[in-house]
Amino acid sequence: MAETEKPDLKEQVALLPLSPGVYQFVDRSGTIIYVGKAKSLRKRVSSYFVQSKEHSAKVRVLVKQIVEIRHIVVGSETDALLLENSLIKSLQPRYNILLKDDKTYPWIVVRRERFPRVQSTRILTRDGSQYFGPYGSVMMQRSVLDFIREVIPLRTCKLNLAPELIARDKYTVCLQYHLGNCKAPCVGRQSEEEYAQLVGMVVSVLKGDLRPVRQYLEGEMARAAGELKFELAQRYKQRLDALDNYAGRSVIVSAKIVDVDVFSLLPDDDVAWCNFVRIRHGSVVGVQTVKLSTGVGADERDMLTLAIQHIVENIAGGELSREVIVPLLPSTTLLFEGVTFTVPKRGEKLELLEFSRKSARIYRAEQLKNLEIKNPERYTERLMNAVQKELRLDRQPRHIECFDNSNLQGAHPVASCVVFRDGKPSRKEYRHFNIKTVTGADDYASMREVVFRRYTRLMAEGAEMPDLIIADGGKGQMGVIHEVLERLGLDIPIAGLAKDDRHRTAELLCGFPPVLVGIRPTSPLFHFLAHIQEEVHRFAVSFHRQKRSKAFIHSELEQIEGVGDKTVQTLLRHFRTVEKVRAANIEELSALVGAAKAKKIRAFFEK
Repeated sequence: MAETEKPDLKEQVALLPLSPGVYQFVDRSGTIIYVGKAKSLRKRVSSYFVQSKEHSAKVRVLVKQIVEIRHIVVGSETDALLLENSLIKSLQPRYNILLKDDKTYPWIVVRRERFPRVQSTRILTRDGSQYFGPYGSVMMQRSVLDFIREVIPLRTCKLNLAPELIARDKYTVCLQYHLGNCKAPCVGRQSEEEYAQLVGMVVSVLKGDLRPVRQYLEGEMARAAGELKFELAQRYKQRLDALDNYAGRSVIVSAKIVDVDVFSLLPDDDVAWCNFVRIRHGSVVGVQTVKLSTGVGADERDMLTLAIQHIVENIAGGELSREVIVPLLPSTTLLFEGVTFTVPKRGEKLELLEFSRKSARIYRAEQLKNLEIKNPERYTERLMNAVQKELRLDRQPRHIECFDNSNLQGAHPVASCVVFRDGKPSRKEYRHFNIKTVTGADDYASMREVVFRRYTRLMAEGAEMPDLIIADGGKGQMGVIHEVLERLGLDIPIAGLAKDDRHRTAELLCGFPPVLVGIRPTSPLFHFLAHIQEEVHRFAVSFHRQKRSKAFIHSELEQIEGVGDKTVQTLLRHFRTVEKVRAANIEELSALVGAAKAKKIRAFFEK
């Protein structure tokens, strides 16, 4: 197990993400003394360490005891609320208002009975009924229930609707039938099959699938609007909006999954990051990630087995749940007697596994960011080694140059070159290029010209050549660069970064002829290369916009007869923009460029 030095509190706060989640304050003994939720973890936690008169004496005492800040990132504020609730119940932190009852979460239940009722509850009973939620507040839950009851007519009574009782005409219709809120299955006016279809529609709504009722709602809104009942139409729209907002399920608390442990694994060269999620009574009660030193050539199944053993012995109290969710089966299950390992393919268990994977990725990113801050030389060494290894280079690429072209339908073609040294942008060495020998939109010819000009000049100046050249493009751009380097007698490795239809970095190519290099999109190396690509694209586009802007300004002002370059520069130096020149009166213009030119300028803009 590799230990990571804990940064001080200021650095810990700086490393927190801006995402919603739950934070935990830990004292010197390693005890969690406070659990809180946040819409933005970094902003909320940093507020504790700012001098403020609004801080109570209890908060000031709490802050003095904090030596470590832990956090768990979730997908929404609702999930943060639910997770905070679960952790407070499980951990009973000293400085929290303790939540000791088991009736905290509001749920919606579809009862297992003839002609099922849809009700609100806070108690989960394993009786075959279907539970949906939990909801972050009673208001959310009620908005969904109100929507269902107004749109789908189901019974709300407590009557025993046994077939023999209905057949004996034991019941009579109630007010809800006359109001149109129920179709009276109690007196046989609605069949069990028809009622079951309505219940199926309710279940679809509670699962977040609005398609079965969307057509009905749109029809009702259109009918109400056609009858000029706009308030009624607006109420239907509000119900649909409320359902869209509140009907989603949470992986933080589940009615189906009771007691499980979840492990995910994130291999990274000679280390691995393993995340552990503990579910008890349907709620997440613990999330933790550890870093393991795995050695060279370790199999992922062996890594997972090692990680589970370590977590069970040091974190999980020496025991596992009877069911453990994993991304792949461990190399041996004999070490874990009485445990069933599940590799999920769909459903809530897969969502829990994805939650665990996300937590591992976030933790790894934070640890690498901390390494970059605390030990930049070591971070750079790891990064350069990774690039050298993946691209099969003879030496570390300490000096990298990347090229990109930019034009708008062939107009104002430009190119740019960005330089990275030791993994960092060297902006003083960035270069812009105006394309001189190419007419129209010919990216290959533009790349050929720019690369030739760049390295011809470096050779003439006796300057240092790069260790790696990257093309913002695929095989075609790489081929052009290779052609130019051969012509100049240079032997410099070439890589290419191709984008997908969404303009995101999709694949890495290297060598000649180019071959595809498989790297994980979540790896630090991939993010580094994507950063280079984004930087060269930003630099090229900004120069192109600047050039287009200047061309537009000069083309408009220089159309004025009798106004030359010097007059244009005088006008722009004083007024800054063409719009202000357009708005200037004859007196202002005369004072600046003379009466004769002022008249011509006013006449031009007043056409």
